[in-house]
Amino acid sequence: MIIAVYSAKGGVGKTTLAVNLAWASAALSSRRTLLWDLDAQGAASYILGQEPGGAKARQSITRDADPSQLIRHTGIDRLDVLPADESLRTLDYAFHDLGKRKRLAKIASNLSRDYDRIIIDCPPGLTDTSDQILRAADLAVVPLIPAILSRRALDEIKEHVGQKKGPKVILAPVFSMVDRRRLLHRTALESQPGWPAIPMASAYEKMSEARAPIGELFPRPSPAVEAVAELWQRIEKELAGK
Repeated sequence: MIIAVYSAKGGVGKTTLAVNLAWASAALSSRRTLLWDLDAQGAASYILGQEPGGAKARQSITRDADPSQLIRHTGIDRLDVLPADESLRTLDYAFHDLGKRKRLAKIASNLSRDYDRIIIDCPPGLTDTSDQILRAADLAVVPLIPAILSRRALDEIKEHVGQKKGPKVILAPVFSMVDRRRLLHRTALESQPGWPAIPMASAYEKMSEARAPIGELFPRPSPAVEAVAELWQRIEKELAGK
């Protein structure tokens, strides 16, 4: 199964969530897991211990190169990473020129022969790359800041996905960076009681310093780790139904 972590804009905890879900897949569900970093900033790759080097990521997607040759092992059992690099900054232009709408879906299908779960950290925005990813994914986790406009942002994504032909990806909204001390956040949570919530916590900020997922830094039952574990369980149930 292929899980995209997607947001129409940055600054919503997307990459942190992608890394933690990949950890949960490998550590909590004991699944062979690949985190595929398609965000040119490469933050997910960095957290998982990868240093910038080379510019082969785009070539492995747009040409007949084998992307599996770029896969690196992490220090976590059953978790590998396909790292990003600066070449992905022009991936949208490449997809536009290629005109192959299912290019990423084909590559992901080939990669899934060796993995039970592929978690994709998407670049933000409604772009040609995000279109490719959403076509390839079985489920897209959509982190949203708790605010009145969060529902509107999700509706825009739903409308965008609905305009595409073929099978539709399951959209799984998640409130991210939740601060229950704020009235605005509490109101948003009350308006969507069925949505999972990932709290605002300094523990998540330490991931980039320690370069490790939350579950490697804090033992259970830590509230930050438990929030990720609960979300992952819901994702697994959704995928089992699919």
